[in-house]
Amino acid sequence: MDVQRALESGRLTKAELAVFVSGITSMGLEILAVRIVAPQFGSHIYTVGGLLTVFLAALSLGYWQGGKLAKTASNRQMTWILLATAVYIAVVIYASDMLLYYTATIPLGPRYAALPSIVILFGPPTYLLGFISPYAAELSAKEGVGEASGHVYALGTIGSILGAGATTYLLIPSLTIDEIGLLFGLILVGTALVLSLPRPSKAVAVTLVVVTLVLFTASSSAALGLDPRGEVVYQTQTPHQQLEVIDNDNVRTMYLDGARHSALDLEDADRHVFAYTRYFHLTMLLQEEPESVDRVLFIGGGGYTGPQDFEEHYDVTIDVVEIDGEVTRAAETYFGLEQSDSLQAHEHDGRQFLYETDHTYDVIVLDAFKRDQVPFQLTTVEFMTLVDDRLSDDGVVLANVVSAPEGSASEFYRAQYATMDEVFEQVYSFKTSSTPAVQNVQVIATKDETRHSVHDLEARNEAGHIDTDLSKEIDNALEQPATDDVPVLRDDQAAVDALLDPMLGQQYVIEETESSGSVGETNSSSSDRTEERYIRVPEIDTKR
Repeated sequence: MDVQRALESGRLTKAELAVFVSGITSMGLEILAVRIVAPQFGSHIYTVGGLLTVFLAALSLGYWQGGKLAKTASNRQMTWILLATAVYIAVVIYASDMLLYYTATIPLGPRYAALPSIVILFGPPTYLLGFISPYAAELSAKEGVGEASGHVYALGTIGSILGAGATTYLLIPSLTIDEIGLLFGLILVGTALVLSLPRPSKAVAVTLVVVTLVLFTASSSAALGLDPRGEVVYQTQTPHQQLEVIDNDNVRTMYLDGARHSALDLEDADRHVFAYTRYFHLTMLLQEEPESVDRVLFIGGGGYTGPQDFEEHYDVTIDVVEIDGEVTRAAETYFGLEQSDSLQAHEHDGRQFLYETDHTYDVIVLDAFKRDQVPFQLTTVEFMTLVDDRLSDDGVVLANVVSAPEGSASEFYRAQYATMDEVFEQVYSFKTSSTPAVQNVQVIATKDETRHSVHDLEARNEAGHIDTDLSKEIDNALEQPATDDVPVLRDDQAAVDALLDPMLGQQYVIEETESSGSVGETNSSSSDRTEERYIRVPEIDTKR
């Protein structure tokens, strides 16, 4: 057979090929596992450490068991091991979302919350792949145990290097998680076929076909949108993150690395699904003359619901800086974004954009997140000083942060407040939920030396200063927080992770509006009711 001659000419035996492929697959799965698990549990040290622990433990157990059984090793046995591993990869492709969803409800401490899903999803296939190396060493043509073992483990390591590099730099930026899983499964099936040549038994031949069909079926079913969150309308793996658009009843939501970033009511496009986006209008209420506002900057696009809302309500020019161009394209396709002379998207890092721009802005909205965490470089004194330089004399900046408004989980909010207070004349803050839970807290700063009281804002609102009724939002104004026990964030010491530590395991409340007509509502009424939806806060750090 041509395949056999190719193997012989390359001096790579069937057993050595199996080792090489097992190295590619095991390390590829390990890299891929981060992208599968992180959207549910975060990409912090506990998730990554848990993945490494489980993979190494499963491989070690496979090596041990494989070594005990190696005397009976054969290419046929390795064929069945590779096919069994491919079947389990099909399970990962098909059921990972559901397994992650349900294992997240297991009552474990936040440090260990990801372990059940990691063990279930990746323990079995990694354990099976562990058998391959001792089996191959037993079947090696090399003389001596040392030479055989060294040769086999060198091939496995080379395969691991290739698997890690290819998955990181080629596959993840180009394919979805399901497509990468399908590719790994097919590689295992192809290797099993080579091991069974030149005369595969009927049982092996039938199993090869069945496993291939199972892999394609699992991949196709995942692509059909079978997801506990709703119907998957679109998903892709961008160079920055996993992007998904999911419809649930009449609400379309953009998920980035598993976290909800934007939502659109498909039956009422004017509705603010996420209540916190209404607070962006407070930047206009704080303007002495809202009609004089000329230019607005949003850092962070997502579904572009905030920028589109501003375009509808105000005669302004809007720049939106979104680092991920795929997010902007998804917003155009699925969230109604239409770029024009009045709304322009820029694929750029927010801080770098501010360094390079020649424009001055009357309003700047900081709404950039990596999952539920603001990138640290957008939180510091140095960055806020840059923002101040790019604001007009009457400019207003709003920072949307995820934190608790009070208690131990409020450290990040209070540090952000202290940092902005270091740069700006006046700083205000508003909670977005009636609960004390972790939520979106809006921190707003101005250059105005005059501090406006809640009564002043209420008077402006009642007088129709802008055409959106913000009475409920004004009612959620917070007192100036104590900041003596939190640091001012600086480029060389922005301890964001440590400040977010108290939030581990706490519920994150995203308050949503229920009624229609919540956007553009005039000052005459505000009848929105709200409901609170809860999701697990990942063990902070900063698939699909």
